[in-house]
Amino acid sequence: MDVTMDDDGTKQQRRGNTRQRIQDVALELFAEQGYDKTSLREIAERLDVTKAALYYHFKTKEEILVSIFQDLTQPIEDLIEWGREQPHTLETKQEIVRRYGQALDDAAPLFRFMQENQATIRELRIGESFKSRMQGLREIIIDPDAPLTDQVRCISALFTLHAGMFVLQDLEVDPEEKRAAVLEVAIDLVTQAHQGG
Repeated sequence: MDVTMDDDGTKQQRRGNTRQRIQDVALELFAEQGYDKTSLREIAERLDVTKAALYYHFKTKEEILVSIFQDLTQPIEDLIEWGREQPHTLETKQEIVRRYGQALDDAAPLFRFMQENQATIRELRIGESFKSRMQGLREIIIDPDAPLTDQVRCISALFTLHAGMFVLQDLEVDPEEKRAAVLEVAIDLVTQAHQGG
């Protein structure tokens, strides 16, 4: 394992690894205690590093949260860019649903934190960023000329994926089976929308 010495003399893993560890621990603490009740000192203590070492990477809790958000939602941004270049075909819409479902799964801890801390999220700059990403998804999955009911079906497909993560998280069923069922329903919705109901 590569290590370097920080300014304060503490051994650290390579910067990218330390940054990732900080993000993971911070998100863990934010989920356990809430964003407002978590301090940078507690994050540093959990990591067993000095506060100065933490400051080397992040100056504030918001910087940490923004970096987590940016890293974990980059696949959604990539999906939006990809979707803007695709025709509004059924296959494209189904692929958007599949990729969005995977992005949600990959960023599940962040989205659970966001769901449980909505007031905090609205106050921080990531709230607007998330809203912007949702608008981007809406643009690539909806045919602007489609009847309103079909537009609602397409948006409902995206929110079905959210429901699978949040509303059904306590359902005692195999997680893979649940993911497959949620994905099937979401794909059914875009298929119905594409076929005109």
